[in-house]
Amino acid sequence: MITFIDEHRDRFGVEFICRVLGAAVRRFLTSRGYRAAKTRPASVRQLRDELLVPEIQRLHAENYGVYGVRKMHALLQREGWEIGRDQTARLMRLAGVQGITRRAKVYTTRSGRGQELPGDLVNRVFTAPAPRCLWVADITYVATWSGFAYVAFITDVFSRKIVGWSVAATLKAEVLPLQALEMAAWGADGDLAGVRHHSVHGSNYMSIVYSERVRELGAK
Repeated sequence: MITFIDEHRDRFGVEFICRVLGAAVRRFLTSRGYRAAKTRPASVRQLRDELLVPEIQRLHAENYGVYGVRKMHALLQREGWEIGRDQTARLMRLAGVQGITRRAKVYTTRSGRGQELPGDLVNRVFTAPAPRCLWVADITYVATWSGFAYVAFITDVFSRKIVGWSVAATLKAEVLPLQALEMAAWGADGDLAGVRHHSVHGSNYMSIVYSERVRELGAK
């Protein structure tokens, strides 16, 4: 109430604000109560808040603005402040800062329902006697400030080397996984004869454009 009056007193005046809001808001501060509060010495809690609020803002900024109540509480204790978790939450609200919440789960592949799926040529045995015998492909994602970046990659099981990769803002087969396949094929001079290509049964990999390209290159 005091903060609200302070912000608007130059425009409307203390008496007018207290009279109008006192009639509309139960137990709103009277003009006499406002003046008494302004002349009353600051309480210990108020003085402590005035010290901690800028400290919380500083620590929050130094930690990339991602700390929530739990981490901020632990950090303040490490900094030597005797403070409870509930008090930390209250002061973070006063400071106008909050943590980054967990994002919703992201699905990088969706099963290609209603279509015949290829057999498993690997049988969970991820070993290879030489390079270009077994390649495994998958998609992951990276959270950025502007959204999700999806990453498709192909790894040679023998060397554990990523032989093809692609980054895009979309999961479309012709944009993301196909570009990773083309990179891997380019590194193998365009001939994938004898290569077993293993991936999840996601619609990205089961799409016609992707599966036909695998066969065109000679892989199984």
